[in-house]
Amino acid sequence: MRSGSRRLFLASLFCLGLATGGAEAQRVGTNVAGDFDYYVLSLSWSPSYCEAEAERADRFQCAGGRPYSFVVHGLWPQYERGWPEFCPAATSRPSEQIVRRMLDIMPSPNLVRRQWQKHGTCAGLSVEGYFDLVRKARDRVIIPPAFRNIDRYVTVEPGAVENAFRRANPGLAADAIAVDCDRRRLREVRICMDKALNFRGCREVDRRACRLNKVVLPPVRGG
Repeated sequence: MRSGSRRLFLASLFCLGLATGGAEAQRVGTNVAGDFDYYVLSLSWSPSYCEAEAERADRFQCAGGRPYSFVVHGLWPQYERGWPEFCPAATSRPSEQIVRRMLDIMPSPNLVRRQWQKHGTCAGLSVEGYFDLVRKARDRVIIPPAFRNIDRYVTVEPGAVENAFRRANPGLAADAIAVDCDRRRLREVRICMDKALNFRGCREVDRRACRLNKVVLPPVRGG
């Protein structure tokens, strides 16, 4: 190949690479409501949140000894790489009626409102439709009996937690669930679902799973 043709060929490849990279970056950051690949249902171990956040924790959720164990943190639209957030929406806040209706599984009005603003706006649904879907997603998952009412500090392996959820939920594959932790506590269990709420793999979420050998579960308040 002549030097001039070679330079033209390399320049074409370079421009193609920029175009491809730009398209990928645009895909990761489109923030268009309804334009996403799957959901993550995030189940937070409430005692870990309350203990870790201490005085910064939401008082509605953490004060008064309310006996919360796994609660819904949110249902998050995801791309295969990255996720949308704070998408433009006609409605910025759920009604007080919707907020009150969600408090049995999302035990804080502030949490309900934040999840709509950050994640629900990207689902391409109405406020009511989104929170109906959150409840359906939560109903899709069975919490293993061992994690429903822990009355003392318990040390577990993250893999054992995953296995317990998989045994309780037939069809939940190893790459469709991830345990999240801080430096010592189990914080969340994240389960990936398609738009019809069937379990599905999610390699990016799975790669971000907790790497500790052991994690602590603080006891349920009032337990």
